[in-house]
Amino acid sequence: MAAHPPFRERPRARPGSLDRPVNGRMYRGTWLLVGIPLLAAAFTVGRPQPLARPTASPEFDFAAAAQLAQQFADSYPKRAPGSPPAKEAAAWVAEQLTQYGFGRDVSVDRFHAKIPGRGRIELENVLAVRPGASNQVIAVVAHRDNSGTGPGANDNASGTAALLELARAAAPGQPAPKHTLLFLSTDGGVFGGLGAQHFAEHSPYRGRIAAVVNLDSIAGSGPARLIFNGDRPRAASAVLLRTANERITEHSGPEPSRPSTLDQLLDLAFPFSFYEQAPFVDKGITALTLTSAGDRPPSTLGDTPDRLNRGRLRQIGQSAQELLGSLDDAVELAEGTSTYVYLGSRVVRGPAIVFILCAALLPCFAVIVDLFARLRRRHIRLAPALRSYRTRLAFWLFAMLLFELFAAVGIWQTGAARPLVPESSPGTQWPAVGLVLFALVLAIAWFGTRDRLMPRRPLQEGEALAGQVGALLALAVVSLLLVAMNPYSVLLVLPSLHAWIWLPQLRPRPRAVQATVLALGFAGPLLLVGSFAARLDLGLDAPWYLAQLAAVGYVRFPSLLVLGAWLAVAAQLTTLVAGRYAPYPTAAERPRLGPGRRVLSRIVAARRRQEQIRAVG
Repeated sequence: MAAHPPFRERPRARPGSLDRPVNGRMYRGTWLLVGIPLLAAAFTVGRPQPLARPTASPEFDFAAAAQLAQQFADSYPKRAPGSPPAKEAAAWVAEQLTQYGFGRDVSVDRFHAKIPGRGRIELENVLAVRPGASNQVIAVVAHRDNSGTGPGANDNASGTAALLELARAAAPGQPAPKHTLLFLSTDGGVFGGLGAQHFAEHSPYRGRIAAVVNLDSIAGSGPARLIFNGDRPRAASAVLLRTANERITEHSGPEPSRPSTLDQLLDLAFPFSFYEQAPFVDKGITALTLTSAGDRPPSTLGDTPDRLNRGRLRQIGQSAQELLGSLDDAVELAEGTSTYVYLGSRVVRGPAIVFILCAALLPCFAVIVDLFARLRRRHIRLAPALRSYRTRLAFWLFAMLLFELFAAVGIWQTGAARPLVPESSPGTQWPAVGLVLFALVLAIAWFGTRDRLMPRRPLQEGEALAGQVGALLALAVVSLLLVAMNPYSVLLVLPSLHAWIWLPQLRPRPRAVQATVLALGFAGPLLLVGSFAARLDLGLDAPWYLAQLAAVGYVRFPSLLVLGAWLAVAAQLTTLVAGRYAPYPTAAERPRLGPGRRVLSRIVAARRRQEQIRAVG
């Protein structure tokens, strides 16, 4: 048989043939439709106006706040929720508020929560209320607990001290505020904002809260920073954000830092935050965090009082004081949450972003439908390819169900459906025995599944293309499911769609080229994992941290099912690129016995041979 000529010497395939089935002209032409939402987005860019500076605002006593932070960190260096020192710290905060004159308006709210790796424990929120002319509530929040691994002077004795200083300036005996002010010292803040979540869900004040200002790690060496995303694709009111930006700029010169545009898009695609504004935003309450840390609060190791940055404490403390005054004057203008990407003085509205993301699906959908039509015109059967995908889908859905089962029986650590503290938590401690057992069960399941997916004959004309089209149709369905669940999460599958639709066109190309395009399709999920690794400083622990978020229920089970469907698509296309794909076999092509029965039959046959040998001997 004559050898195939080198690739570059082969004649160019005719458009529309099995070697060039992708209609590139249709793909490029459909991109013109994306220009419509881009143009619409340009007209939706808004410039929210900040609230005016308060007419009168007391000076923030940063020296007193620094002294309180040092006293608190020295007296209660280990404030892990549920521990005796944590209860003493709560009593100390309540005593300080009482001394300021709040008296009967100071209360302690006790509740229970299960923390992964620590069990079910009792936590305490301490709150003080200063009634105002309006019953609408403006809340100032700061958690006082830490993980117990260090003094936590910055995280969050600094925020606790600032909260107490703001409360002293608004205590009875001072001019009455226009709105009711609530000062909330939460417990369980480092363990995913447990205290803030409990308050947002169960407090009798929750229906009256107009805005929340959270103070967390405000005396670090980093610049002032605004955190404003929530547990779902929502964010604080853009007016509140602009007001906080202005108040900080007035006291520091440079604008406070914020998540980048890409990071904000990822926060919409996969909502996540360590800070306590997130549970409030999830409930539709506008809230933001003022901090000097990054997207991850600082480690408490080495977080000693002598490292407190008094200049940053003064800057953020005074900014919070004036932000509170601005809200008290006109909080009605900053109420509610919305969806947007914040670009400094301007915002791009969420509906425009959704419009662009959905429009970016259209070129891929047009090509996939055209490929399906070509198969129909050529009478190439798609059913075996879809059955092959169905088998892979069943395996990956089994993997997701097995993962949830391991969580249910306690092999994975479980607890409240909140972000996990990175230090010394199940999120960064890989359970070696559990993972080995999980892999072993999956391997056994794959041994039974692969029997219907093994190549038994050379592929006939059009079967490889059918396998690719079947996978791409499934990928289109996955995209539509994401649009229904969270349209911003389409961002994570767009690379897959726009890269993998070209795989049918590349079948005559070298396998290395196909593998490169296949790898580009993994960019979306890898971008998410890389974001957790870099932004949250999780490094190589990022994959397991994300998995543990699913174990505790922060990542919902329907999202796992969609992930399984996407992995089945990736698996089918990978086998096609590797040359190991086979369409689902017909009844005549399948072995008479299944894999389990074949193994059993071999064991029985081996025993019979041994018995015959013994009998002859």
